[in-house]
Amino acid sequence: MSSDAAITRIRDAVLSAGGLIMTSPVMALAAAAIIYETGRPVFFRQTRIGKGGEPFTIHKFRTMRLHHDGITVSPSHDPRVTRTGAVLRKTKIDELPQLFDVLRGKMALVGPRPEVPEWVEKWPAHLRDIVLSVRPGITDPVSIELRNEAKLLAEAPDPKAFYEFELLPRKVAGYARYVQTRTFVSDLKIIIATLRAIVREDDDER
Repeated sequence: MSSDAAITRIRDAVLSAGGLIMTSPVMALAAAAIIYETGRPVFFRQTRIGKGGEPFTIHKFRTMRLHHDGITVSPSHDPRVTRTGAVLRKTKIDELPQLFDVLRGKMALVGPRPEVPEWVEKWPAHLRDIVLSVRPGITDPVSIELRNEAKLLAEAPDPKAFYEFELLPRKVAGYARYVQTRTFVSDLKIIIATLRAIVREDDDER
């Protein structure tokens, strides 16, 4: 591991541990709300592809009803999403359990968003190698740029086709661009920009 990678890993471990402690009351309330509305399980677990093409299990708060159809794209106003889930998605609280995935070394705070195997197989091979050379992250420039992804999917006649042929190529190109230009400082700027985007979106909804 290079010195830069080691410093980044230490940063991620410290910040994710601190984040888990600071947000534990919020996560406890989220868990209670999920159980109250639809029961257990509290967490959504899914296989994603990580660094080097290794599969890992990602953790989020469950936002959909039990026994849904398993479609891997979700537009806004998705009927599978619960009332609690809609709030968790809107506020991004559903993403908080991924801090645990960062702490255990499967993810980074900043990095290409991890995809399911189905979609990774559709990435161009030359870009796949670049994207999978780093740990996937909770946020990255593409996540900020496409923060209205669910709305775009809702407006598409065929959400799955729109994701595969429009959004997916745009995403993987952006992921590769990020990997090729990333620095410690740029990662910090992305974290700040992500927090600002969440606050700005919340303000726009009021």
